[in-house]
Amino acid sequence: MDGGTPLPYTAPGVSADLVRRPGAGLDGWRRGRGWRRAGAGLLLALLAIGCGPPISVRRVPARQVSAELARSALNSNRPSLFSENVLYRWGLTALYRRDPEAALVVLHERLRGGHAGGRTLFALAELCFQHAERSRQREYYRATLVYAFAFLFPGSAAQSPEELDSRARIAADLYNRSLVQGFGAPRRDTVDLHSGTFALPFGQQLVVRLDEASRVWANRRLVDFVPVAELEVRGLGARFRSPGIGAPLAAAMQPLEPGGRGTDFVASEMRVPVTALLRIDQPRAQVTQPVIESSLRIYHHLDVDRVDIDGRSVPIEAEPSAALAYSLSQSQVWRWERWGILRGDLISREFERPLAFVEPYRPGRIPVVFVHGTASSPGRWADMLNVLMNDRRLRDRVQFWFFFYDTGNAIPYSALRLRQTLAGAVAQLDPDGRDAALREMVVIGHSQGGLLARLTAIDSGDRFWDVVSTRSIDELDVRDETRALLRQVFVFESLPFVRRLVFIATPHRGSFVAEYSIVNLLARFVRLPQTLATATADLITGNVDALRFDPRRPTFGAVYGMLPGNRFLVELDRTPIAPGVTAHSIIAVRGNLPPAGQSDGVVDFSSASLDWVESELVIPRSGHSVQGNPLAIEEVRRILVEHADQVCGRDGVACPPPAAAGRAAAVPPRP
Repeated sequence: MDGGTPLPYTAPGVSADLVRRPGAGLDGWRRGRGWRRAGAGLLLALLAIGCGPPISVRRVPARQVSAELARSALNSNRPSLFSENVLYRWGLTALYRRDPEAALVVLHERLRGGHAGGRTLFALAELCFQHAERSRQREYYRATLVYAFAFLFPGSAAQSPEELDSRARIAADLYNRSLVQGFGAPRRDTVDLHSGTFALPFGQQLVVRLDEASRVWANRRLVDFVPVAELEVRGLGARFRSPGIGAPLAAAMQPLEPGGRGTDFVASEMRVPVTALLRIDQPRAQVTQPVIESSLRIYHHLDVDRVDIDGRSVPIEAEPSAALAYSLSQSQVWRWERWGILRGDLISREFERPLAFVEPYRPGRIPVVFVHGTASSPGRWADMLNVLMNDRRLRDRVQFWFFFYDTGNAIPYSALRLRQTLAGAVAQLDPDGRDAALREMVVIGHSQGGLLARLTAIDSGDRFWDVVSTRSIDELDVRDETRALLRQVFVFESLPFVRRLVFIATPHRGSFVAEYSIVNLLARFVRLPQTLATATADLITGNVDALRFDPRRPTFGAVYGMLPGNRFLVELDRTPIAPGVTAHSIIAVRGNLPPAGQSDGVVDFSSASLDWVESELVIPRSGHSVQGNPLAIEEVRRILVEHADQVCGRDGVACPPPAAAGRAAAVPPRP
C-alpha cells in the first residue's frame, strides 16, 4: 500500500462506481447539491405559503371604506354587502354570477318556504333591480317595488327596519326608481300611470288600481308625468328635494273647464311637482301570492308632504327644484329677452294677458308679483323663486305671479300695461271682493321693473304730462282714442290692492349705461307698439307748438327714459308713494362697503338709494343681476314673512296652518 494511490472514501450505501471514473464523482456531487438546493427552496416556499394567514387586513383611506360600505346596485355594478351576505348564506354567490334569474328563483322559493324575513326581502329587491338594469326587463323593476315595499312596511313594528338601518334608505330609493322604470312609457321619458294588470317574474301578476280622483288638482287634470329625480340640474343655485317614499314627477296641467280660461293664468309650460305612490296592503302576506293587489295615488307636493303607512307618518319624496328646472328648460321666455327689447308688440301679439302664475290661483294666499328688467324675462327670477317656493314659512301663505313685457317700450306705457294687467287679474279672480289676501299684494321689481313697480303705487295728477306738453290733455288737438290713451299712460292712480314694494337694483335717478353711444344706437331700432306709434303721430301732427320734446326725433323708448336727468325720472323721484304702502330697497355694488361712489356696473348707488324706504340692504361684491344673489333672496324672504305675519295679525288671513307654524318655529328651512 505504501507508495500506491490511496483509495477514496466511500460513504456507506454509495456505489463504488461513482468514484471509479475520473471526474465523475465531482460532477455528480455538484448535480446532487443543485437538486438539493432547489428542493429546499421549494420546501421553504411551501412552508411560507402554508404558514401565512388566510385572512389579512390593510389600512386604506376612510373614504374608500365608506364607499365600500355604501355600495349598492343604485351606484355600483355590484350589489350591497347586505345582499352579498344573503347570497353567501344560501350558497348562491356563484350561481347569481353565472345565472341571475336562476338564483332569484331560488331566493323567491325561500320566501315560499317561510324565509320571508327582512334580509331575504331586501336582497330580492336589490338583486331584482340590478338584473332589471342589466336586462331591461320591466317585470323585474316591478318585482323590486313589491319586495322593497314589503321590506320597508311589513305591517308590524317589530319587523320594520330600525331607524338607522342604512338598508331602509337604499330600499326607498330602489322603490322610487323602480316605480318610474316599471311603468315608464315606451320610447318616451314619461311615466304612464293607469290601472291594469302587470306581469311579475316567477309567474306572478301585479294588479294596480289608480285613484283617478288624485289626478285632479286645483280644478285641473294632471297629465304627462315626467320623472325628475335622475335629472341633472344646471343653472339653479340650490336644489331642494324632500327625501322619502314615492316617485317624484313633474306633471303638466289641463283645465277641467274649457271655458274657464278667464281665470287661468298658469303658464302653459309650467309643471307642478307631484309624487306617485304605489301601496300594497299586507305586503308580506301577498309577496308569494300568484296575484298581488295594489293601489296607486298621486300626491301634490304643496298639499301633502307625509302619508300614513303601517300606522307611521312617512315623508313623501319630492323634487320641486328639478320640476322647476324642467319647466324653465322647456319655456319660450328666453327668446323674449332677445326680441322683447326691439319689438314693442311682441308680447301683446302672442299673449292675451302678460301675466303667468306658477300654480293655479287659490284664495287666501298673498300675491307676490315679480317684474323683470330690461332685456330680461321672468326666467331670471328662477333662483329666487326656487328658494321662496320651498320655504315652509311661505309655502301656504303666498302665491307667485310674473309680469312680462316688451322692455324697449316707454316706461309709462309698460307701467300702464302692468297696472291694467294686475287690476284685470284681481277683478277676474275675485269679482265679489271676498279674498282679502288678494288685496295685500307685494310687487317686486328688478332694474326697470322696479320703476314699473313704483308706478303702481303713486298718484301723479298731471305732473308727468307736464313733462311732455304745455297744454293739458283735454286741450290737445287729437282724436278721442289718442286722448284716452295719453291720459292712461301719463296720469297715474295707485292700485288699492298693492301694499308693499321691493326695489332691486333700480335706477330711480337713471342709469349711466343709458348714456353709452352703443346703447343709444340700439334704442333707435326699438319699434314701438302700433297703438303708441299712432298716438305719437297724432300728437305731433296738431300740437307741435305745445310739445316739450323735439318732434323730429321723439325719444319715448325705455332706454331714453332711464337717462340720468330725464325729466320723467326727476318728477318720479319727487313723487311720494301712496299712503299705506311700504317700500324696501336692495342695492348691489361691485366693491366692498361702504357703498358711496360705487355702482353695480349699470346703476350707481346714488341712483338706487332712497332715504324714505323702510329698509335698505346693500350687497357688496355683486353685479347688477343681484336678484339671484343668496343675500338678496334672503332679504326678500324676510320681507315676505314679515308682511304675511302682519296681514295675518291684522286681518286673520294668509296665516300659516297650525302644524306648519309649529314646525317652522322648530325646524329651519332646508337648503
